[in-house]
Formats: sequence, structure tokens, C-alpha cells
Amino acid sequence: MIKNTSQIGLQFYSNKAIEELVRSLPNPKWSKHYQMPYIINSPSNLQLIFSLFQNIAWVDGKYFFKNKPLISPVNENGDITWVEKRIVSKNHRSVPPEYLQKLQLKKYANTTIRSYVIAFEQFINHYKEEELSSINEIQIRDFLALKVRQGKSNSYLNVMVNAIKFYYELVLNMPHRFYEIERPRKEHKLPKVISKEEVMMIIENTNNIKHRCIVELLYSAGLRRGELLHLKIKDIDSKRMLIHVKGAKGNKDRMTLLSKTVLQNLRQYFKEWKPTPKEYLFEGIKGGKYSGKSIENIIKKASKRAKIKSNITPHMLRHSFATHLLETGTDLRYIQVLLGHSSTKTTEIYTHVASHNFMRIKNPLDL
Repeated sequence: MIKNTSQIGLQFYSNKAIEELVRSLPNPKWSKHYQMPYIINSPSNLQLIFSLFQNIAWVDGKYFFKNKPLISPVNENGDITWVEKRIVSKNHRSVPPEYLQKLQLKKYANTTIRSYVIAFEQFINHYKEEELSSINEIQIRDFLALKVRQGKSNSYLNVMVNAIKFYYELVLNMPHRFYEIERPRKEHKLPKVISKEEVMMIIENTNNIKHRCIVELLYSAGLRRGELLHLKIKDIDSKRMLIHVKGAKGNKDRMTLLSKTVLQNLRQYFKEWKPTPKEYLFEGIKGGKYSGKSIENIIKKASKRAKIKSNITPHMLRHSFATHLLETGTDLRYIQVLLGHSSTKTTEIYTHVASHNFMRIKNPLDL
């Protein structure tokens, strides 16, 4: 709002082509307070901006198009509002704006964005007085060595390496400048799996039909927690008994199984709860996407009531789905497709935990 009139602010990195186009807009003015040009906020001006900058600049219009965008909505991945709203100390060195913009343009998942931002800010605050472009490979190795001495996990160190490489190689366009930075040796941990009986005990000890459907879907469709949170009613294909998982890990779509039992319970859930979801299959009390923490709590409480001592996580249900399919004779290639793995090598890890392989081996003590 400038002089009691709604305006459209135009904030961008220095670019002569964009500056010329901004000058061609109807009556652009400069705001000293906001340090950016602006024009009157009107539907025609909004449409003009998108048509004028088409194929020239990526326009972030999420503040103007919260309900029905004039253009195709941006992938819901790429949320950086938490960065803008957070409160940091005066001495804190925040992630560069171009780093955030690149993460958005690449449509990285929200969890990846959060991990990269936190990791990269730790790095740049360690070298607070250094120009980022002047930091070299030796300094990066010294920083990573410090994290190793602090006892950080291999996955933590890998995220740190990825976050640093992302800035120099993708944001600053320095291809493979830090290609030789050593990564920790990859850990080969087996997936944690529970029995079919334990899965059923967890399902039976859920609080209500909504919670039951959530746990059943995680297990019966082999869903990741984020995939469940993003499910929409239209993604449930009851005629073909399939679930359409959209924009999964790596921005890939896939089809997975819809259980007859789950379909019946979903219908009961809609009948009893009479939800009016605007977008998602499961929404919070105030609407909007259901939270990942709520799903963790549902499983944790149901496991406790079922008197299962292991710490059960949503991902363990996905691992159990794959393992139980393998144990009942399902071809590994089909399991790969259902899980959305790019390579069978990723899926092959379940052969190391499937009990039917071990059942064929006679223990020497029992011979």
C-alpha cells in the first residue's frame, strides 16, 4: 500500500533487459522506502506483467494468486516463506537471496530446501568475514573436518556437501569447482521392518477411522509420509484400484496399489466425518495440508497402545510393505515400480531383510 492505494512491487536482480521492460509498463514509479519500482495493482496490470515477461523472467506471483492464479500454479514444492518470517540475530549471516531463488526454480522439495538452507547458513556463518566467492576447497575441507570431529553423521555431512556444492556449482555457475571434495563413505544400513502382525496391531489401535485410513494407506500403498500428505481425492482411482502419486521424490509420478479394505474405510471416513476438503485427502482441523508431525504422533500412540516396544516411524511401514510383498513372491521389478525407485539396486536392499530367504537355510545347530 502506497498512498492508500494497492501497488505491485517489482523486485529483481540487476538486469538491463528487465529494467527496459519495467520502464515500458504503464506509469512505473520508484519507492525509496521499498527500494523497488512499482505500478498500480489491477487485474490488467497483473496480466500484463505475466505476458510481458513470458520466456524472459520467472515471475513469483504467489502473493497475488492465492486462490485462482491467472497462470498455471507453481509446483507446491519450493516454500521459502519460513525463511522470510523467521527471526534471526543481528550477527547471523543469512542465505543469499539468489540461493533461495535457485532452489525454488529447481522445484526442490520443501524438506530439501530447509535442509540446504540450514546447512549452508552454518557454513557461511563459520566464515562470516569471508567473501563467499573467495572461499576455497581447503577451507571447505577444514569446515567438514570440524563437523567430523563434532561427531556429525554421514547423512548430515552429505547434506552439507550438497548444500555447499549447490551454491558454487548451480547458483554461481562454477561447474564441478568442488567436485573433488571428499564425501563420507556411504553407510549400508538395512531398512527397519516390522511383521504383518505388528502392522495390524498398530492399525487396530488407532483412535478413529481417519487415523486408521492414514496408517493403512502408508502401509498398503508403500507411501512416503510426504506423498500421503499431498494426496488429493482425485488421486484415488477406485475403478482401477490404483493411487496416483504425483510429484514424488525426484518430481516423479507413479501408480501404486489401492487396497479394497482401505477403499471401504475411506468411504466410511467420508461418511462419518463428512469432511469438506478443499484440496487434500486429509486436512487439518483448520483446513490445509495435514502435518507430518501429526502422522508421526498417530503411529507413535497406536504403537504404544499395541505394546510394541520398537520406535515405529511412517517410513518403516513403507519398508514393511516392500518386504512383505517380496516375502509373498512378488517380483522385485514390480516392487521397484510401486515404490518409485529409479533403479532395482535400490529395491534389492529388501532381499537382505526378507525372511523367506533365510527360511530356506537350515541352521547348522538344527541339523
